[in-house]
Amino acid sequence: MTRMKALFSALGVLAGAGLAGLTTAHAAAPGLPASIEKSGTLRICSAVNLPPMEFMNAETRPVGLDIDLGDAIASHLGVKPEWINMPFAGLIPALLASHCDVIMSQLFIKPGRLKVIDEIPYMISHEAVLVKRGKGAVPSLESLSGKKVATVTGTTATVLLKAANKELAGARKKPIDIVMFPENTQALQQLQFGQVAAYGVAYETARYYIHKAPGQFALGGPPYYKIATGIGIRKNEAALHKAVSSALADMMKNGSYAAIFRKWNLGIDMLKPG
Repeated sequence: MTRMKALFSALGVLAGAGLAGLTTAHAAAPGLPASIEKSGTLRICSAVNLPPMEFMNAETRPVGLDIDLGDAIASHLGVKPEWINMPFAGLIPALLASHCDVIMSQLFIKPGRLKVIDEIPYMISHEAVLVKRGKGAVPSLESLSGKKVATVTGTTATVLLKAANKELAGARKKPIDIVMFPENTQALQQLQFGQVAAYGVAYETARYYIHKAPGQFALGGPPYYKIATGIGIRKNEAALHKAVSSALADMMKNGSYAAIFRKWNLGIDMLKPG
């Protein structure tokens, strides 16, 4: 597992970053960028197709843990949230082009991303393998050798499955047949119809699907990977970085942060105040 360990080290679990400073805002918080103070709006880019983090409800309104958290942060800053829905791959380019002020879309904190943008840690995400109920356990990714496994293009699950294939190649075993899809819904359908043996996906999403369709799906095993997740922000936005960090720290202190995670049954993902 040498290569897998190296990958985990490279991706890093960057949890525990400090969330210092407190602010309680009723009008727009002082020190916000002039454009946000003038508009009274915090523009938040998100790929609204990853339940329970962000997804559209029956009224086509964005809901989810990230949505609740983003709304609460905007309220603390004394501004209104404006959610801008777009494909995941377009989030960072949109932020860099100033089409939004921040990203909230379960954006994992990775060294490559930190070269381009800053990220404010707000939770720990986990990875898991989703299977059809009764189809057996998945003790490791390598145990999926020779099987079809669905995943979403560009996700960490895809990276980890590819790394497992390098291990399998070194052991002269059949590779995992990774079948990539642009969105979670399509990948889940392939598992539901029996076209793939498993689905590599974020633990949070796997749990959501299990509870939404009781009896159909199960975890292949416990979460096998974890990584800090952050709010994306441009590197030249020191004032906004401080304001958002302070609002988040305030929420962690007054209990509203924990309440949002409890609402979505994701207490396992909460950061410890520090």
